[in-house]
Amino acid sequence: MTQPTICPKFEKAISLLSQRWTALVIYQLLLGTQRFSGIQSSIGISGKVLSDRLKELEQQDIVKRVVIPVTPVIIEYSLTDKGHSMEPILRTIENWSQAWVEPESELSAD
Repeated sequence: MTQPTICPKFEKAISLLSQRWTALVIYQLLLGTQRFSGIQSSIGISGKVLSDRLKELEQQDIVKRVVIPVTPVIIEYSLTDKGHSMEPILRTIENWSQAWVEPESELSAD
């Protein structure tokens, strides 16, 4: 009996979402358009890692970057339609985590 193969598209999607911070960046942008510093402070990510994740998500057409030409320059990030289509997935994970994942403080108390 042969083992079924994993769909390459599914594998690529899981690879993208499993990169550290990626799902949290997308989840944060579900709240709406935000600036770099707002995303960074809300999830506690380093500037370099956030910059790398945003660039990759922009290349994947998940995040849109808009430069507002004022002084100083303002850069805003938002989700594209492709990015917004991930909301049901992330909400399902959120619901699952509320039901099944113990907070860190409760895990370390044992």
